[in-house]
Formats: sequence, C-alpha cells, structure tokens
Amino acid sequence: MATQIVPAPERADHQGDTAPLPPAASAALARLELALLPLDLVRAVTRYKVASARTAELSHLMDSRNLSGAEFNALFDAQAAMAGARAELKDAGRLDLIEVA
Repeated sequence: MATQIVPAPERADHQGDTAPLPPAASAALARLELALLPLDLVRAVTRYKVASARTAELSHLMDSRNLSGAEFNALFDAQAAMAGARAELKDAGRLDLIEVA
C-alpha cells in the first residue's frame, strides 16, 4: 500500500479580514514595541512626546492671552526639541513611532 501525498489547500488572501485591535490592546502593543527599541530611539521618542505636550500646552495659552517672554522661549525650545528628535528618528527610518501612518 503506497502513501498518497495530498497537497495542502492553497491559502486564501485574508488581508483586511481581521477586526482592528481595541484601543487598550493597541496601546499595549505600542508600549511593547517602544520597550524593545534601542535606547537612543526610545530617548528620541520620549523627547518628542514631552516636547509635543509642552508645545500643545503653550499653544493653548496663546488662544487666551499673549505669551510671556519666558513662555515664548519655552515654546521655541520645545519646537526645536521636536524637530531634533524627529530628524533623529527620520535618520533611523522610524518616523512611524511618532507619526500616524
């Protein structure tokens, strides 16, 4: 009695057939990915996020009043930090860590 080899069924293309991750799972996956990055990229992402939050805070103040000189300088510094961190991530080919795809 000979063994008959039966080919496996061909795999169907299931792109887009899965449901999106829930927000909590997506956030957990992002934290895991960040934890596995080289330290210099983790620092660049952290600098970008902190500077982005500070920029948003100071920009919100501009909606209601003029910024003081110190606040204006802080806004300039935060934007410069964001630009530097973004350039570092661009050089590493990892802008996906700070920008929406």
